[in-house]
This record gives sequence, C-alpha cells and structure tokens, in this order.
Amino acid sequence: MRTDTFGIIGGDKRQLATANAIRIDGYNVLVSCFEKIGTVENLQPLEDTILRSDIVIFPLPLTKDGETLNTPFSDRKIVMNEEFAKLFRGKKVFCPTKEKLMKTSRQWQDIQVYDFLDREEMQICNAIPTAEGAIEIAIREYPGTVNGSRCLITGYGRIGKVMAQMLKGLGADVYVSARRKESLAWIKLNGYNAIEHDRIINSGEFDIIFNTVPSLILDSKIMAKIAVNALIIDLASLPGGVDFESAGRMGIKTIHALSLPGKVAPKTSGEIIKNTIFNILEEELM
Repeated sequence: MRTDTFGIIGGDKRQLATANAIRIDGYNVLVSCFEKIGTVENLQPLEDTILRSDIVIFPLPLTKDGETLNTPFSDRKIVMNEEFAKLFRGKKVFCPTKEKLMKTSRQWQDIQVYDFLDREEMQICNAIPTAEGAIEIAIREYPGTVNGSRCLITGYGRIGKVMAQMLKGLGADVYVSARRKESLAWIKLNGYNAIEHDRIINSGEFDIIFNTVPSLILDSKIMAKIAVNALIIDLASLPGGVDFESAGRMGIKTIHALSLPGKVAPKTSGEIIKNTIFNILEEELM
C-alpha cells in the first residue's frame, strides 16, 4: 500500500495492539489520547497525529455518549463536531458504527470514511474472544462447573455458533434458542438442543444463560420460569436483552458483559482490526 503513516486516536488497549500490528508490518504509526498509560510508543499530541497521518483509525466503541470520542486513557474530551471533522479532509478514516460518526457533522460526507466493524470477517473473528470471555465469566461466577451444567444460548448468530461449540467441548448440556426454522435445523444438526424463542418459557430451568440477542428476550415472566437459580450473562449491546430491574428484584445474578474482546484479548482483537482495515485498503486498490 502507498501509505506512509497511520494515526490511532483513543480507545482501549486493543487500539494499542492495532498500532503495534501495523507497525510490525513496516508502517509508521502515531498514537494519541493514551497519556494515562505509562509508556506508549510514538505517543503524539492529537493535532500532530491528525496532521501527519494518511489514514486515521478511531476507537472501538467510537463513543459512549454520542458526542465525544471514546478516550478512556486520556483526560482530554474530544467533541465530535464540525471543527473536529474538518481536520480529516483529504484523509482516510476508519471507524466502527459509521452512522454515529456521520451524524456528528456534515463534513464527513466529503471525507473517505470506512466502517471496519460492519465487515463480516471482523464480526466472525470477533466472536471468538467474545465467546471465550463470556465463558471465562461463567467459570468465575457460577458456583458449579460448566461441565455438566444446563446452559442456554439465546440466538444462533456468529457469537452463538462459536459459544455453543465451546460449551459443548467443555461438557455442558447446551440448549440454543432461535426464531428462524433454518437456524433451528442447524442447531439440531450440530448436536445441540434446539428451542424456538417463543417456547423458551417452557424449556425448564437453566444453570447458566448467555444472551446474544439485542432485544428484550428475558423478561420477568420468562426468568421466573427458567432462571430463578441461574447466572445470566448478557452479551448484547445496550440496552441488552435482559430485564435487569426485574432480575434484581428476583435475586437473579446478571452480568452485562460488553466489549469483551478488548478486555480479555486485546492483542488478538487489535490484530483483527488491523487485518480488516488492510483488507478494505487492498480491495480499494484492486
């Protein structure tokens, strides 16, 4: 690629791992908004990183409040407004959830912006650290063993597929719920117990429940039937798929586990981001 310099702005440790992976491939990488971390290679002021970079990579998640860039390792608050967007004219910008960035300024319409999170290879590869992280939580928080436990996974998407395989390998009794007949057929074919979403309430009690569906699946009525003694781990993006208020009143332990790849496997997650961005760049040059 005919690119001299990449700029990494904000984010968590997986962004630093992205920077390192790009650097290993022989490119110059500038990093900003990591002042709270002791030693960061080529840490630069924000304005210098933007000015000197050909390609800029924004953090995952992009923002937590819809207004400022996600910079947990910096005291600086970067407001994503018109003036901020103007700084990126003539550059290639990579970000997750592109639609959120586009809403912050009309300037982005005239800038090359790519959504790396929307790529299928990113989603598939990210499912592995997410599933591993969720199972790590289950091993730590559930008072029994995963082996022999009755586990329910709601949803058979990318994460559900990976998690079902891992749980089965650990010796769990794996149940998976889905709406589509096609998904239910695949669940059975792969050796798991298939449940239609609408019939979860009649499926008996579970020890551990993993939700991957980003809409309310586990309401008070369903939890009263299947989760009174369960540990619930919700992997869905906000607001999640669990009625947390009702679960609290019922004494059901719930954990909303967000951004697991960045917490449990920042090195792997950074390499996934780098590979996805390079794939996009290579396709652009074809």
